[in-house]
Amino acid sequence: MARRFAWASLPESQLLQLRIKDLRVTIDGTWLEGCLHELHDELAARGLGRFKPHAWISDEWFSPDTTPGIAIPFYLAHPRLMRLERKMIIDVEGGTYAECMQILRHEAGHAIRSAYQLHRRRQWQKTFGPASKRYPNYYRPNPASKNYVEHLRLWYAQSHPDEDFAETFAVWLKPRSGWRKRYAGWGALKKLEYVEALMAEVAEERPKLRERTRVDPASSITRTLAEHYETKQATYLLDPSKAYDKDLLRLFSNSPRHTRAKAASSFIREHRADIRPVVSKWTGEYQLTLDSILDDMILRCREMNLRAPGSQKKLLHDLTVLVTAQTVHALYRPSRRQWYAL
Repeated sequence: MARRFAWASLPESQLLQLRIKDLRVTIDGTWLEGCLHELHDELAARGLGRFKPHAWISDEWFSPDTTPGIAIPFYLAHPRLMRLERKMIIDVEGGTYAECMQILRHEAGHAIRSAYQLHRRRQWQKTFGPASKRYPNYYRPNPASKNYVEHLRLWYAQSHPDEDFAETFAVWLKPRSGWRKRYAGWGALKKLEYVEALMAEVAEERPKLRERTRVDPASSITRTLAEHYETKQATYLLDPSKAYDKDLLRLFSNSPRHTRAKAASSFIREHRADIRPVVSKWTGEYQLTLDSILDDMILRCREMNLRAPGSQKKLLHDLTVLVTAQTVHALYRPSRRQWYAL
């Protein structure tokens, strides 16, 4: 039976003042238990039954180098916290069974790399690069590259050798993924074939790292939820830019003859909830980041007194294309966003 918590019925303002440690949420008795059992079953089906990464609740997804385990963000441990996450961030990363399994497979890749110290092998380094390479503050992915698998959003395999391995492992591990057919002719296929051979080799070995410690458990985090979300929101938001003023002027109108038409700012505001998920689906960008782009567009439309005349359907289509283009451009320029390893 699921545990009941007094804070679950608190209004948002009071809930945000709680420290993360005061939530006292755990994996036990939640849907996350089933996800972890499924992960262990998938590993066993691949001949890796001796490797069972442990998991604990923390403030974000990660797998540390010091223990072959997986940290799961606290918001996934209770429906009330998932609703708060959606309100504050829009996306709930890992909030569905399919997406949770997707991330768990990725994290299991990090965990097995640590457990067997795979990054020390010469062929691993030749295939993926040095794990000692410094993590960048941002990276510029090439969406057209065929040297990397496509698993998590934003072409994450391209960010670092460790992520390249974890993503490749996740694709290899997923049941019925059809990776040989999916990546036929890609440079990434050689990486997948190497992972398959490597896993057959380590399946007979005993893990070198077997400590089951919990790094940064939720029970030790003294930040309030308000402080947590203030920091998290800052990592997703892009600096405002006036680079798309020319595009907005092409899409909307500042002509006096269109003064009776709907304000462009109102048009964007009315359709932002439709635009965000579509652009997110095709670019991989987080919806909160897209919201910041749309916020800035609304502001610029007001400042330029733009109107939205003509076919509303065509305007919505063109605006969606514009936001998509701006999002892709943002991937290729430095920003104040920090990219964190999953």
